[in-house]
Amino acid sequence: MFSFIFILINSVLSLVICRCYLEDGASKGAWLNRSSIIFAGGDKWSVDPRVSISTLNKRDYSLQIQNVDVTDDGPYTCSVQTQHTPRTMQVHLTVQVPPKIYDISSDMTINEGTNVTLTCLATGKPEPSISWRHISPSAKPFENGQYLDIYGITRDQAGEYECSAENDVSFPDVKKVKVVVNFAPTIQEIKSGTVAPGRSGLIRCEGAGVPPPAFEWYKGEKKLFNGQQGIIIQNFSTRSILTVTNVTQEHFGNYTCVAANKLGTTNASLPLNPPSTAQYGITGSADVLFSCWYLVLTLSSFTSIFYLKNAILQ
Repeated sequence: MFSFIFILINSVLSLVICRCYLEDGASKGAWLNRSSIIFAGGDKWSVDPRVSISTLNKRDYSLQIQNVDVTDDGPYTCSVQTQHTPRTMQVHLTVQVPPKIYDISSDMTINEGTNVTLTCLATGKPEPSISWRHISPSAKPFENGQYLDIYGITRDQAGEYECSAENDVSFPDVKKVKVVVNFAPTIQEIKSGTVAPGRSGLIRCEGAGVPPPAFEWYKGEKKLFNGQQGIIIQNFSTRSILTVTNVTQEHFGNYTCVAANKLGTTNASLPLNPPSTAQYGITGSADVLFSCWYLVLTLSSFTSIFYLKNAILQ
């Protein structure tokens, strides 16, 4: 028995020829696929238009199969009736097909904590093995299979998931699914510093959330708007920066950053403070230094007058 292995590329193989020869013109041949007769002599028993007998010469009795597909896989037998002893030849046709993913989950957006099932279906012969991979530096391996179950998905599990179908016939077929995980906003950091009157003060609010949060600012209970009273507000996807130009005493106080999306709202507060008295002295504030020297001069003058008065009385 002979064995032939054919690999279908793009599911197409134009022609397969299974060779068989008659001994002489008096010999009769037949072709069978398993127990089904395809040809008996010159008579075609099969209704499949893709099969035929090669007629290169009188002895040639080879079976031709056009447009081979996976259904043609299996044993084929050529039986030759001679004047002496009948003989048979069997050939096994193995049709292999590279893996191909024909169905995979669409990209999805879900809320944090939701259970998720990703699907990846593939064809091929031999049947391909399906594996999953989360494209992330901290990703953990998954069990192989058509379905990937993720229970209570977290924001860290967002990203691309890669499905690979492999059967060693050809290169693996690979497709990806993008998973977006919505979660309520959090404020990760809020920063400010001391600022002297007349200068610019800045408060930075760093946040996270999906969808990206919208930011708002409040001073006490009052909502602040961009361009109002020397205030500039710059909002980005993950941060908001509040700048106070030409700070006055009215600008000092508590500021609150509010971050909100469709899943929730959060806030954090921080004061904008003036420098301490010592800091004013370090910067060389003329008013503070003058006040200190004036106080010393006054006390010294008062002491001199006290001693002069006592001398006169004595």
